[in-house]
Amino acid sequence: MIRVFSARPPLTLAPARDAVDYQWYRDRLADPDLVNAGVSISLFRMPLLAVPVAGRRRGGFLSVGNLIDAYSIGGLLARRTGFPDTRVRWSVYPDTCHVVEWGGRPPTGGDDALGRFYGYSEAAIAEFAAGRPRFNLPVTAPTLAVATAR
Repeated sequence: MIRVFSARPPLTLAPARDAVDYQWYRDRLADPDLVNAGVSISLFRMPLLAVPVAGRRRGGFLSVGNLIDAYSIGGLLARRTGFPDTRVRWSVYPDTCHVVEWGGRPPTGGDDALGRFYGYSEAAIAEFAAGRPRFNLPVTAPTLAVATAR
């Protein structure tokens, strides 16, 4: 008997609350409770939130590093309520991720139009436009200790 083991980690679906970006979306969406209808998708043990289309939110997306994972995620989302017209948009640049999209096609009218399309609150859109992050970044990067061979 021949056994084939995949080197690819399995995709894992979990409740939305398990996603590392759950609170980030909750803080910014016009309808914060919509995140609870989402799903956490873990790839390489990093659970990311996929938020469904509903209410003011007309579309969504997840950036994915390779096409195999993108198509796998797209296939999982396509079977769930709230993820209509799931599709994979290939990146033509080697340093840019592929994108799994669902819902309508994103508008081309600028950041405000995109923010409303993805269901963000007016306050979150204004904050993004003003360039004020909701977290404090260190002014300088911490010094890293580097081991050297002698």
